[in-house]
Amino acid sequence: MFSKLAYSVFEQSIKDYHQFDNVDQPINNPYPKDKFEHLLYLKNWIDTVQWHFEDIIRDPQIDPVAALTLKRRIDASNQERTDMVEYIDSYFLQKYSHIKAKDGAKINSESPAWAFDRLSILALKIYHMHEEATRAEASQEHRDKCQEKLNILLEQRTDLSTAIEELLTDIENGDKFMKVYKQMKMYNDDDLNPVLYQNKK
Repeated sequence: MFSKLAYSVFEQSIKDYHQFDNVDQPINNPYPKDKFEHLLYLKNWIDTVQWHFEDIIRDPQIDPVAALTLKRRIDASNQERTDMVEYIDSYFLQKYSHIKAKDGAKINSESPAWAFDRLSILALKIYHMHEEATRAEASQEHRDKCQEKLNILLEQRTDLSTAIEELLTDIENGDKFMKVYKQMKMYNDDDLNPVLYQNKK
């Protein structure tokens, strides 16, 4: 099951990151570059670092100059995240390139890689909500509320994993077909962002 494999890789990436809990810690991807797991681990590592970027930038005491620098890093991380989604979709496009879609086959609004993107973020939510649900210095009321939220997240993991497996099965059987659009982000493009291209004049 692809979803089970992916989630186990995401969990490993999150665990490895939190051994250091440092946004500047270099990645040490344990999987060979020619393996699907390598893409999954890198994808989640980017998500995990960005999760903590977002925590840091919300510090009300953050220095404005440091905040601007961090905002630039978040923008770059967002682009990396999108690039990784496209790499993962390329893997599935190649994997299913021999499949002939049936007459009447339907398109899914979400590509497989974007579904895995959601699963990666969900793994982070579950990890951090579990931390809060078991945080010893927190009040019992806080822990109970977080446990309730954690239960919902775990249910969501089951549902999302099922949806991913069903989507991949439908593609394999020709009942659905993949169609991937390259993400056309405009804010990082010198020719599309008016602030950037006006500065070039």
